[in-house]
Amino acid sequence: MSSSFARLALVSAPPSSSRPLALLLPSCRSISVTPPSFSAAPPPPPAASAVPSTVGSFKPSRPVGGFRGGLVGFLLGFTVASAYASYHLLDEYKHATDLLLESVRELEGSTAKMSDHVRRIEEVEGKVKQMREDGAGKEDVKKLRQETKKVYDSLRLEFLDVKSHVWGLEQDLGIVTKKNTYQIV
Repeated sequence: MSSSFARLALVSAPPSSSRPLALLLPSCRSISVTPPSFSAAPPPPPAASAVPSTVGSFKPSRPVGGFRGGLVGFLLGFTVASAYASYHLLDEYKHATDLLLESVRELEGSTAKMSDHVRRIEEVEGKVKQMREDGAGKEDVKKLRQETKKVYDSLRLEFLDVKSHVWGLEQDLGIVTKKNTYQIV
């Protein structure tokens, strides 16, 4: 223990001052220690100068107290945090507004496409309605089918008549050619 006390150096201020004492430790760190006050009487008031001051009175600045420093620190921290939060809030608001604007533009595009499709559908419906009015109905198709069958049957009968007539001509031609055959010797 005596070797550790030997290495400690005590740096002190004059006993009349209220400055703290600094102890130098072996690891070269200093520790501040405030010496106890030995006088029970308050310090004497400053002497009034015989020459009046013309510049004004100087008021020494008071050190910032714990409460006042805490309040100033709180207000400063609150202001910085509020500014940071409002910056991020405005950034988020801008981002959300941009997304909403993009969504509205996409909606406009899809609405234009839908209106174009609806217009095309209405045109097609009008053409279909016109075709229904101009086109043949079921009764018309039935009548046309019956007329087509009658025409087909009449053509078939005529074809059979022509075929029988041609056959008769072939028979007559065959008989005539057999009688008028000449033999060449």
